[in-house]
Amino acid sequence: MNGTATATAKPPFGYLAEFESVRAVYKAAEKVRDAGFKHWDVHSPFPIHGMDEAMGLGRSVLSWLVFFGGATGALTAFILQGFTQIALYPTIVQGKPANLNTIPAFFPVIFELTILFSAFTVLFGIMGLNQLPRLNHPLFSSKNFCRFSDDGFFIVIEGRDSKFSKEKTKAFLEEIGAKEVELVEDDA
Repeated sequence: MNGTATATAKPPFGYLAEFESVRAVYKAAEKVRDAGFKHWDVHSPFPIHGMDEAMGLGRSVLSWLVFFGGATGALTAFILQGFTQIALYPTIVQGKPANLNTIPAFFPVIFELTILFSAFTVLFGIMGLNQLPRLNHPLFSSKNFCRFSDDGFFIVIEGRDSKFSKEKTKAFLEEIGAKEVELVEDDA
C-alpha cells in the first residue's frame, strides 16, 4: 500500500424520495408499483386510504398464521383435558361418565387456550413478518426521514430490489414528482 487509507464505499440501502402531498405520494406509489419494483415502502404521518391498493399489496399471511395458532390451542386443550380427565385420571362428578360425553365441561379451557395461542401467534407473527426486533435501521441516519411522522410523505425503494439502479432509480423518482431524492447508505 502507498500509505493512504482506501475508503470502502457502503452499499446503498436505497433511495428516500420526498413528495409534496398525500395525492402526490399516492400517485407516485401507483407508478412505482406499475414499474415493477418489489422492495419498497411508503411512509406518511397518518394512514392513507387506499394506499394498500396503490402499492399492490395483497392480504397478509398473518390471518392464516393466527387461524393455525388458534386451532393448535384448541387441539392442545382438548388433548390435555381428554387425556387427563378421561384416560389418565377419570374424574366422576355426580355420577356422570368419564368419556367424551362430558366434552361441554372442556369448553372454557378450550376457549381460553384458543385465545392464548392466537394472541401469541399474533405477537410473534408480527414480529417475524416485520423482522423485529431491529435495534437500528439505515433510514434513521437520514436527516429528512425524521419528518415522516410530522409532515413528510416518503417513498423508499430499497437497493436489494432487482430493478434497482443508482442512476435509473433516482431519475425515475424525480420523473414521478419527488421534490427531493436522497441516497441512504446501509449501516451493515
